[in-house]
Amino acid sequence: MANFTVGGPGHGTADSPETLDAFDALERRIWTGRATAYAASFARLCAHPVPALLDAAAVGPGRAVLDVGTGTGTAATAACARGARVTAVDAEPSMLAEARRNAPQAELHAATLPELPFADQTFDAVVGNFVINHVGRPDAAVAELRRVLRPGGRLALTVWANPAAPGQSLLGRAVEAAQATRPAHLPPPPAALQAIGTPEGLTGLLTARGLHDTDCRTLRWDHRTTPEEWWAGPAGRVAFIGELLHHQTPEVRARIEAEFIRLAGEFRAADGVLALPHAALLVSGRR
Repeated sequence: MANFTVGGPGHGTADSPETLDAFDALERRIWTGRATAYAASFARLCAHPVPALLDAAAVGPGRAVLDVGTGTGTAATAACARGARVTAVDAEPSMLAEARRNAPQAELHAATLPELPFADQTFDAVVGNFVINHVGRPDAAVAELRRVLRPGGRLALTVWANPAAPGQSLLGRAVEAAQATRPAHLPPPPAALQAIGTPEGLTGLLTARGLHDTDCRTLRWDHRTTPEEWWAGPAGRVAFIGELLHHQTPEVRARIEAEFIRLAGEFRAADGVLALPHAALLVSGRR
């Protein structure tokens, strides 16, 4: 799932349990019923790292693979195509419905990190594509992913890099240019999530939970899209940026859209589409 909430490096202040619970509850509300709108907007962007993600987890024929936070099932579908035996989970029913259509060979379950309905050491590989950044307690989530991983198996995760690449910053810049205010019910992300947008923070998340042979690299690419498709994400109330837009007045929403159209011109390629630079971190480790 796309995420537009993670800010700069962590400030080191521990969040209260109430703050973390509130963040998790907000994430569930933001994504409720959003699968169709997500599939029509940000899903193609989030699909880009999937081949590298599966490579990092050594996903291949006959391997028992868990895809956590499967969303519309992109990683699960790709893992099935490699001949893996795939189990996928997501917290959102509408995402699971999409995943069932896209990955009919996969075994699908409703589950919410950091608790999974599987026995210890069930899987040869575990992957999570842009999911750990949607969990208020990423350390507990990684510990749970390690629990269900067999000795010698690999865990691989992606998150958006910090600072954000220019293409990912486009919508946020439009919000700022329109002088929109941040609603009180959309607080900054927990400190632990702010820390994992750097290679050091993300690698440390895995090593602190007992994973070895860790590797973290930055994936960079230009996402080619149209202004209409890119605006469909926030207009469809997808992710944090969509929730922020939804809670503005009609006048402010119109200003944000006008600023988006103006700023998008910076990324217009010769063929008229937008070429939006993005950067994500891919980390993996072995149990």
